[in-house]
Amino acid sequence: MSLAPADMRLLLVHAHPDDETIQNGATMARYVAEGRQVTLVTCTAGELGEVLVPELAHIAADQDDTLGDHRREELAAAMEILGVTDHRFLGGFGAFRDSGMKWHEKGYAIAADETDERAFANADLTKAADELVKVIREVRPQVLVTYDEFGNYGHPDHIQAHRVAMYAAQLAAVESYKPDLGEPHDIAKIYWCAMSEGRMRDSLRALRASGDTETFAGMDPDGDMGPFTTPDAWLAAAVDGGEFGEKKIDAMKAHRTQIDPEGPFFAMGGSVGTAFWSTEFYRLAKGAKGAVGDDGFETDLFAGL
Repeated sequence: MSLAPADMRLLLVHAHPDDETIQNGATMARYVAEGRQVTLVTCTAGELGEVLVPELAHIAADQDDTLGDHRREELAAAMEILGVTDHRFLGGFGAFRDSGMKWHEKGYAIAADETDERAFANADLTKAADELVKVIREVRPQVLVTYDEFGNYGHPDHIQAHRVAMYAAQLAAVESYKPDLGEPHDIAKIYWCAMSEGRMRDSLRALRASGDTETFAGMDPDGDMGPFTTPDAWLAAAVDGGEFGEKKIDAMKAHRTQIDPEGPFFAMGGSVGTAFWSTEFYRLAKGAKGAVGDDGFETDLFAGL
């Protein structure tokens, strides 16, 4: 017997405020509207992020160091737009600090030269996972969403979020593992966020055809896409958020210190249509693939449950 919407529970594990909206905002908004339960766990407050609003430059980590507090408010505003009422910080706000990053010459993120001892990337894996085990056993999701093993683009916090989420999912299912953390629960399906290589290439072609050579400058729609995209053959699901693409864009704008309203994220939506942002792709890391559409992708992360 299939699950009723109110019994469908999705848990998302992300590294910093804004990651959740960029990757899964349309999925979250759609599921909330359909009456499904959505829980977001954010692992850090993104204290070392850039500050793209000039008048707020003073809140950066190397000045007042209050960016984390500000990003918490941005996250709350974004979740209000998407309708998500259950959003938490792993271990409580401030338990783990942004680890920082720098760019490798080949265009992907790597660890910063120095990291704080409180950095999420330096956290004891079991201790961090136990914080998530508690959430898993409380919420009892059928579906978990997080990053792939490379954190999708190499950021050490994304990689750690992947490790913590995958390890916690395994530990939460073990009947004899720390019963004080709650009743055991086995998550049926685990997905990794992904950016479709085919969709990215098509969108870049549309941008270049429109005369836009600035957005994602240097990226060739027929060349190497780097680590940011996933070959379509690896994808299992394409969730169409439809009308909720606009809500996703509005929620992205709520993360104003991190996402430039004149930057490439919004250029993609404006030049090639909201569809770029409203359809979100996933790799299946655990569980059986459910019913698929004509393109071979599941259209619902709960397919088959």
